[in-house]
Amino acid sequence: MNLFYFVLAGSIAQLIDGSLGMGFGVTSATILLALGTSAAATSAAVHVAKIGTGLASGLAHWRHDNVDREVLFKIAIPGGIGAFAGATFLSSIDLAGGTYFISTILLLLGLVLLYRNIFRHQVQVNLTAVSDPKYLKFIGLTGGFVDASGGGGWGPVVTPTLLATTEHEPRKVIGTVSAAEFIVAVCASLGFLASLWRLDINWEAVIGLSIGGIVMAPIAARLVGWLPRRTLGIAVAVIIIILNGLRLMGLI
Repeated sequence: MNLFYFVLAGSIAQLIDGSLGMGFGVTSATILLALGTSAAATSAAVHVAKIGTGLASGLAHWRHDNVDREVLFKIAIPGGIGAFAGATFLSSIDLAGGTYFISTILLLLGLVLLYRNIFRHQVQVNLTAVSDPKYLKFIGLTGGFVDASGGGGWGPVVTPTLLATTEHEPRKVIGTVSAAEFIVAVCASLGFLASLWRLDINWEAVIGLSIGGIVMAPIAARLVGWLPRRTLGIAVAVIIIILNGLRLMGLI
């Protein structure tokens, strides 16, 4: 596949991620799986690419005052621990079985994304939970593990949860989650490092996704709050569900 198409895929994935607070990993992993990349190699490639895109996105959101520093570290550090554990787990399972595992996770995340955007409603803020550091640590740890073991999921797990249980404005939640993703990506990549020799990573995909994501990151940070988030979220969710459903049925 030409490098240009990976750059284009990275740009689209980052635009989605920067606007919804989720989507880069899930979208990129779905594309790589559709191209026949193994599960562990897919997740490893996506997370190596997210080191650059996560840093660019985090800095862009930081400049636009979209980041809550207090919440950032409470979710980022546990997220990194969970990501390292998830990467180690995915690297240890059979490569053929891993493809079905990661496609199932991505399909479920697509359904979550679809549900969140179709049935969006006001949720009572649970200030007791939000003020408890253990609550944020649990969210980060869970999101990090799902993200690394499923090729994506940090945003779909963490962003909707924080939107539903905090009084933060959406741009702050999206910016904070995006900034924390840099630490999650670094830790996931370190988790895959021990198995790097057997993953057969497509480095052209890594470079292309990184370039596209880095170029789009400042644009997405500026557009957050302006794009039609619900319509975009539904469209992305449907595509993810269809592609991973076909993958599980052996049609692609």
